[in-house]
Amino acid sequence: MLGIALDLRVSDFKALLKQPLATLVGVASQMVVLPALTFLLVYWLNPYHSIGLGMLLVAACPGGNVSNLLTHIAGGNVALSVSLTAINTLLAAFTTPFNFWFWSSLWAQKGVTLPNASLGFLTMFESIFTLIIMPTIFGMTIASLFPGFTQKIRRPFQWFSITFLGLFIVVTGAANFQVFLQYFIYIFFLVLLHNAVALSAGWSMGTLFRLPAQDIRTISIETGIQNSGLGLILIFNGFGGLGGMALVAAWWGVWHIISGLVLARWWQKTPLHPST
Repeated sequence: MLGIALDLRVSDFKALLKQPLATLVGVASQMVVLPALTFLLVYWLNPYHSIGLGMLLVAACPGGNVSNLLTHIAGGNVALSVSLTAINTLLAAFTTPFNFWFWSSLWAQKGVTLPNASLGFLTMFESIFTLIIMPTIFGMTIASLFPGFTQKIRRPFQWFSITFLGLFIVVTGAANFQVFLQYFIYIFFLVLLHNAVALSAGWSMGTLFRLPAQDIRTISIETGIQNSGLGLILIFNGFGGLGGMALVAAWWGVWHIISGLVLARWWQKTPLHPST
């Protein structure tokens, strides 16, 4: 977030007020369309109950802040990405529990037993403030007060961010590797399919409303990158660490970075056209 904020200006956010459609489409894509499509996917595939609940919870979470970096790499609208991450995270105090219980209750008609859980607003606020607001304000302040210094550190800092993400993938994968192997077919392919549906949903929503190419890329990435870390916190604090749910959230945290980086790099090398 700090590396991304070095490229942001207040004028980037003012531009969003002149084009609110992209923001509304992005919020709807993540908070309405993705949970609904996830329910249809779970209802159709009918996986193990805990795994299906994990998919529904991940879909109910807001976007992860790594989406901002991926949007930057993909040549998308970074200001829109940051705004969507912040807005969706703020709304998540209400939309996450609502979406999870609404869609899981419908699935419960097939005999699924729902666990008890609660979502604290203070935890959400701390996440927003620590992961998004603080580094964004700090980075934009540095860029405004020290433009020469910013130009020198901008590129190295972005490469540092990418390297850090790579280390995160290795460490997270190693920590869950043995448990993941026991459920390889269920977890790997379900998360792959689920993430593909999320990315496609964001792209389709942007295309449907004929948004600019940069906004389409942004909404696609924002919809496909979920805050699985928040999902894990909720699972261990509110669901007793329910095994299948934890595995889905943990592997999503690895896979969405892999798929997001691949897509972002491909888009980085692809010229911007009205429908890309």
